Amino acid sequence: MSPAPHSEPDRAEFVQAVLDWLDEPTASAETIDDAFALLSDQRRRLLLRVMRTYDEELTLPDAAEEVAIRETGHGVTDIPAERVTEVYLSLYHDHLPRLVDAGLLVYDQERDLVAPDGI
Repeated sequence: MSPAPHSEPDRAEFVQAVLDWLDEPTASAETIDDAFALLSDQRRRLLLRVMRTYDEELTLPDAAEEVAIRETGHGVTDIPAERVTEVYLSLYHDHLPRLVDAGLLVYDQERDLVAPDGI
């Protein structure tokens, strides 16, 4: 039995476009590896998308809620509060510090606000 054709024909096109972009010597191998490492986690990608969508500062709880909505595909009223709390904690302890260190987001811990920086 042969494998089914990809339902996402853009996957190959996307990879080809990335490879074409990588052929241009605009960044070091280390920078490229760091960028792919940052983007390797879906929750980080979703947080970056949320911040690009709103393009303004959000409270981290609001950002976590929006990430949970995008992860589950459900409205906020259909997502258990524990799930949103889990997303918040993982953003706060893991993903947000990485994105702040990379210069993509800014975080004001005192006010619990996250904002785009360079997005």
